[in-house]
Parts: sequence; structure tokens; C-alpha cells
Amino acid sequence: MQVKGLVWLGLRTSKFEETVKFFNKVLNLGIGKEVNGFALLRLPNGDKVEVFGPQDEDHRFFTSAPVVGFLVDDIRQARAEMEAAGVEFIGPIHTSEHDSWSHFRGPEGNIFELTSRK
Repeated sequence: MQVKGLVWLGLRTSKFEETVKFFNKVLNLGIGKEVNGFALLRLPNGDKVEVFGPQDEDHRFFTSAPVVGFLVDDIRQARAEMEAAGVEFIGPIHTSEHDSWSHFRGPEGNIFELTSRK
């Protein structure tokens, strides 16, 4: 497995509106989608920032630190190698039209993500 880059950042916050406004107005990230306490913002190179508000149920395991996504070519192979090394994964590999991702816990307890593009 070889990590190719950082391609995703996820953040759970109780200050959803302020956080989205900061990323959009201060950092000039374009809003791709905003609905029900979820916002997807994009960087010019296509990388993503996702903001999750308090009502989001799917990301309760995101705590105080931002979650970053490491780009890999083959998510299944990378996950298998990491599991063999004793890394704890949270849930299955998820898939969308464009990406696959899987969350894992680092040695310090922070959450990270593997991401592969289709």
C-alpha cells in the first residue's frame, strides 16, 4: 500500500452554520451541497471538505479532531494490509458513485479514513 495524498477532511461540529460559512467565505471553498446539517465543500483540485452538524447520526464517532482521508489505489488491499498490522476499522467499506472509503482508528484513538477513487 502507498498513500498518494490527503484528499478529504471531515469535521463534526456543534457550530455547523459558522463552520460552513468559514470554509465558504473565508477559505473560498465552493459549496457543492448543503442539506440537513451536512455540507460538502470542494477545493479547486476536487478534494473535499465535509461538515457534519449535531443532527448527523452517521458520524457520531467523529469526536474533537478533524478526520482526514488518505488516498490509496486499492482500498480493499490497503484495508487488508492495515488490519493484518492490527489497525481497528470502524464499519464496512462504503461506496458511492465516485469514491470508496473506510474509517479506522489511529494509535492515539483519532479517526482517519482511507479513500480510493473510481
